[in-house]
Amino acid sequence: MSPWLTVVGIGEDGFKGLGKNARRALLGASRIVGGQRQLDLLPVCIRGERQLWPSPFSLAPVLEQRGEAVCVLASGDPMFYGVGASLARQVPSEEMLILPAPSSCSLAAARLGWPLQEVVTLSLVARPLAALNAQLFSGVRLLLLSNDGQSPAAVAQLLGERGFGSSRMSVLEHLGGDAERRIDSTANAWNAASVADLNVIAIECLADAQAPRLSRLAGLPDSAFQHDGQLTKRDVRAITLARLAPTPGELLWDVGAGSGSIGIEWMRTHPSCRALAIEADDGRQQLIEHNRDALGVPGLQLIRGKAPQALAGLERPDAIFIGGGVTRVGVFETCWEHLKPGGRLVANAVTLQSEMALMNWRERFGGELTRIHVAQAQPLGEFDTWRQALPITLLDLVKPLDA
Repeated sequence: MSPWLTVVGIGEDGFKGLGKNARRALLGASRIVGGQRQLDLLPVCIRGERQLWPSPFSLAPVLEQRGEAVCVLASGDPMFYGVGASLARQVPSEEMLILPAPSSCSLAAARLGWPLQEVVTLSLVARPLAALNAQLFSGVRLLLLSNDGQSPAAVAQLLGERGFGSSRMSVLEHLGGDAERRIDSTANAWNAASVADLNVIAIECLADAQAPRLSRLAGLPDSAFQHDGQLTKRDVRAITLARLAPTPGELLWDVGAGSGSIGIEWMRTHPSCRALAIEADDGRQQLIEHNRDALGVPGLQLIRGKAPQALAGLERPDAIFIGGGVTRVGVFETCWEHLKPGGRLVANAVTLQSEMALMNWRERFGGELTRIHVAQAQPLGEFDTWRQALPITLLDLVKPLDA
C-alpha cells in the first residue's frame, strides 16, 4: 500500500521553510491534523480540513482516516520526542511518509557550536524534572526540551540544590523564527523574569566543590540513600548488581526493596532499564520515593504490598533480586515461575535461616553460592583494627531457556 499518511515537521519559519515534498503533501491533503500553533503557520492556500488534536491526546483522528490523504503537522523532527514516534508504533512504515525539519536540539547545537553527538538530550515535556538528576556530571553538556516557560527557573533551582549552581545555562527561544532569542546565565544567577514557552535549555554542567560524586557504576555510597538501616550496603550492592547484569531495556523485580537501592542503581545503568520495587512497609515506601527522585530515576515503579501476593499480575521480569522475604513461603517459587527463560535471579541472606533457604533452592534449581565478607578499618584506641560486617550469602542462578 502506498503512503496515505504524511508527517510533516515544521519549524518556526513556517510554510516558507518547508521543502517541495512537504508543500506538495500539504497542498494535496484532504485533512491536516496538528496543534493550534502548527496549524496557524499554514497559509490560506492550504485547503485541506484542519483538525486539532483532541484533549486528552489521542491518535484516533488520524487512525480513523486510514486510506485518505492525511497530513500530520509536528514541530521540527517528528521522530525526536515527537508524534511521529507514536504514529510509527501504530501505522506500518510502508503506509507513512515522514518529512522532518531540523529539531530544536539540532538548531540549538548549531547556535552554540556543540557537536550534537557529544550532547545528552532530555525532554521535560510532561515528564518529571527529577530525571535530570541522573544526568548531572561535571563537564557534561545537556540540551533539555522545556515543558514551558517555567522550566528554566525550575532547572536552575534544581542545579543549585544538587551542587551544580556554577553550571552555565543558555535558554534559546523560538529557534529558527523571527523571534529567536538567547539568554545566558549561570544556574545560581538565573533571574529571567519572562521566558517563552517554546524554549530549549542548554547546560554546561560544572559541579561545585561540595557536590557528591555519583557514578553510574554500581556501588553508590550508602550516604546517597535515605534509609532506616534496611539497605544493601555499598560493596555487597556492587557485587549483587554485577551478578544481576543489567542490559538496556530489561526489567528488574526488586523484591523486599527496602530503601530501593538495587532497583535505583539498576535503572541508572541505562535510560531504558526499568524496575519494580516491591515493598510492604509504609516508611520504606516513602524512602524509595525520595531516593528514586533524588538519584534521577522517577520512573521506578513502587508496588505497595508483600510478596508473594503483591507479585500477581506484574509484567514478567528479565531479572529478580530478592533482598527481603527470603524465608517467606512461596516467594522464591513465585519469582522463579514468573522469571523469563534465560533470566537471572539473585538472592541475599544474612541469617542462618535465610542462608538455609538459599542452600535448599540451590539443591533444587542449581546456581552458585557465594559468601561475602567485608571488613573496614576502624579506630581501636590509638590504633586501627578491622571491623567485620555481617557476612552475606549470595545465590546467583540463571533460568534455563527451556524452562
